[in-house]
Amino acid sequence: MQTPLPPPPPQSSSSSCILPSPLNKQTRMSPFRAMVLSKQSRNHLDKLTPKTPLYMIRDKPILTQPQKTKPIVWFAAILCMIFTLLIIFFGVAILIVFLAVQPKTPVFDTPGASLTAIYFNSPQYIGNDMTFLANFSNPNRKLRVRFQSLYFELFFAERLIAAQAIQPFSQGPGEVRLVPVHLLPTLVYAPPNLAMELQKQGQRNRVEYRMKGTFKVRVSLGSLHYSYRLLGDCQMEMTSPPNGVLIAHTCKTTK
Repeated sequence: MQTPLPPPPPQSSSSSCILPSPLNKQTRMSPFRAMVLSKQSRNHLDKLTPKTPLYMIRDKPILTQPQKTKPIVWFAAILCMIFTLLIIFFGVAILIVFLAVQPKTPVFDTPGASLTAIYFNSPQYIGNDMTFLANFSNPNRKLRVRFQSLYFELFFAERLIAAQAIQPFSQGPGEVRLVPVHLLPTLVYAPPNLAMELQKQGQRNRVEYRMKGTFKVRVSLGSLHYSYRLLGDCQMEMTSPPNGVLIAHTCKTTK
């Protein structure tokens, strides 16, 4: 008689081992990864079942084709590049011309003047009859200049008492030109104290005036040209009429 085999020893709960399901391991994700999943990946995970193979659970990369640049963008970029190159080219050309020519500002001066009369028509109105020489010098050796919109104003104690405009003219390189300007006698209103001051200076044989000239100067070098405003300012001291002459003056020319 054969002896029956003993039953196998019972397995204790401590020795049992439960392998984790690949599905459970794969589907457990950190909160950060859950936030960055795309909508397509979330839809893919929703369709999975516990029997889904492991290779189907892995996230599939989402590839997107790069967008093509629109023709209008290329056109705008080309225009900007051409415009930038033109600015650089003209900037370098102007710098080279400026260094080669070295333009200088024309000079205005008043070397001579005559005062033939001072008028007093009641204490409120004064006037004078004056002629002066306007001296224009072009110190440039390669540039021609043209004076336009020439206008002169005569002041006594900062009060305008006479004004006169003259015709435009041109000057070649290094040229000097004298233009006589006759300020027509006119009566202008002045406070009584100003008329008394003019009378006192005439009696002292020393009359002080201020002459201002404004000009538009056009500079030309071949086909290139540019314009700017010029201001001449002269302080003049003259003897009394009828044979008043210029005895002292200071002039400056500024842009």
